[in-house]
Amino acid sequence: MSSPRQTLSGTEQPPTPEPTDPADPVGLADCSAVHPVDESRPWGRILLFGIQHVLVMAATPISAIFLMSATLRLDAGLTVDLLSAAFVLSGVGSLVQSLGPWKFGPRLPFVMLPGGAPLILFLAIAEQHGLPTACGAVILTALFYFVVLPVFSRLLAFFPALVIGTMIVIVGVNLVKVGAVLVTGRPGEAGFADPTNLMLGMATIGFTVVFYLLFTGILRQLAVMLGLLAGTALAAVLGHIDAGAASGGGLISLPHLLPFGSPQFSLLAALPLMLYSLASMAEATGQTVINAEAVGKTIDRRTAVPKTIRGDALTSLFGGFFGLPLMVTSGENIGIVRVTGVRSRYVTAAAGVVLIAIGFLAPVTRAISVIPAAVIGGTAMVVFAVITVLGVQMLGRSDLDQHTNTFICAVALALGLLPILIPGVYAGFSPNLRILLESGVAVGACVAAVLNILFHHVRPGIAARLATSRTESDR
Repeated sequence: MSSPRQTLSGTEQPPTPEPTDPADPVGLADCSAVHPVDESRPWGRILLFGIQHVLVMAATPISAIFLMSATLRLDAGLTVDLLSAAFVLSGVGSLVQSLGPWKFGPRLPFVMLPGGAPLILFLAIAEQHGLPTACGAVILTALFYFVVLPVFSRLLAFFPALVIGTMIVIVGVNLVKVGAVLVTGRPGEAGFADPTNLMLGMATIGFTVVFYLLFTGILRQLAVMLGLLAGTALAAVLGHIDAGAASGGGLISLPHLLPFGSPQFSLLAALPLMLYSLASMAEATGQTVINAEAVGKTIDRRTAVPKTIRGDALTSLFGGFFGLPLMVTSGENIGIVRVTGVRSRYVTAAAGVVLIAIGFLAPVTRAISVIPAAVIGGTAMVVFAVITVLGVQMLGRSDLDQHTNTFICAVALALGLLPILIPGVYAGFSPNLRILLESGVAVGACVAAVLNILFHHVRPGIAARLATSRTESDR
């Protein structure tokens, strides 16, 4: 049944028209009482828009797994296996958040992906303690979500926008550096700053800029993915793709359970991820609220936000057993919702089904795995630099005109960026202490949180008591 809200441009409006809903230009909603978020038809169109979500978001799991592979020097077979697992778990998480079974998922159009700060912390733990310990840290952190969730609202007061924004800036700088290493290689190793790799990385960024400049609408949303494809095509022309690596093998690929062996559990090693999980819950709070506003649905934050966090925790718990970092809800797809006006949560559920299908199709994952690291690095630098910008935007809402907030941010950035800009600065410390100090994200978050408590909670309380005591003594 066609929607009465659809009108033809240039036609005369009836005397009492129903206003066109700008959030539903494609007519997924009808005049029934069903909210557009819960509208499940027509399925053909929903599947089409679901594929669109996948195309926009696919660069993130690809970049994340390639960062893992390059940083940890994983072989091609393991890379393909992890890529398959990343797509499957992203699809499962998207289904959980979109469909909302039991107490998991807010039933909003969400997509879940690996990457970001959790990936960097995962890599740091893996490099210092081994991959089994890193996987154990993910599992422990997923369980920590469930434990700390009841008291999360109380802890949130100690992680305002100033603290989270500072942490996100550090995360973004660290991610851009890791992406750049994919383009340049590691200093001191053979092939460092190879001109061809530099050219491929910069060309990929250039293609992305050109597509974003020339295109509008959804094609502009696809600029990152199109830049990745253009960079890959250029690499193929230059003979930097091993097409033989994508051939052979079967049609179906099943992700392997425990690819790095049995997980090892260390609370100390998992501490940076656990600290980050507090900020991740705060981020999930904001994304749930923004997503609900984007689709025009009124939610109860006290119930919807915990469902989002439980969905993150459940998906991450399974991901840890398949060798993946923490899985998080993505806010990038909210932009697609706003551009297209398609509010149905079944669109992102369809995207989840497509992601699962991609993960099981071995030829697709093998084809993706042959993309040169320099091309992935160029794409990753653009995608991850956006995280830095988001952190700066958050800091812009943190009243930095106050000298106290400026001081807190400055000290946290200085100490958080130190191990990122000067690798090995804490090499002389004990291994257990080094894992905390060398995590710039954890250091920056801890310093910002502690200083925020001291300056905005402890100091005002002490000043108030002193003022009260002076007033009583004057009497």
